[in-house]
Amino acid sequence: QVQLVESGGGLVQTGGSLRLSCAASGTGSVINTMGWYRQAPGKQRELVASITRGGTTRYADSVKGRVAISRDNAKNTVTLQMNRLEPEDTATYYCNAWAVDVYNSRSYWGQGTQVTVSS
Repeated sequence: QVQLVESGGGLVQTGGSLRLSCAASGTGSVINTMGWYRQAPGKQRELVASITRGGTTRYADSVKGRVAISRDNAKNTVTLQMNRLEPEDTATYYCNAWAVDVYNSRSYWGQGTQVTVSS
């Protein structure tokens, strides 16, 4: 199993910045892609950004230019730097990781951290 622990959420004014961090732990598995998703009430969960072990990144169109994702493979951590935040960014943000062991490839989720951007 993989456990994901998130931190960094909070309340910020429009135009402000936040840094979200996620640390993955677990034995007997290799973590491939890590990413951040978000979900606002009444809406589907959507990808914000992802990064592979090799460093290939992908961003949602709505956050391109405002968000940067980075990763430390040795520590199995992923960070999401968010700048120029907008009220539309308000959501619960979830860390996600794909982990592979001898038998399975599975997706794991953190508990989520709330990001609120005041207008």
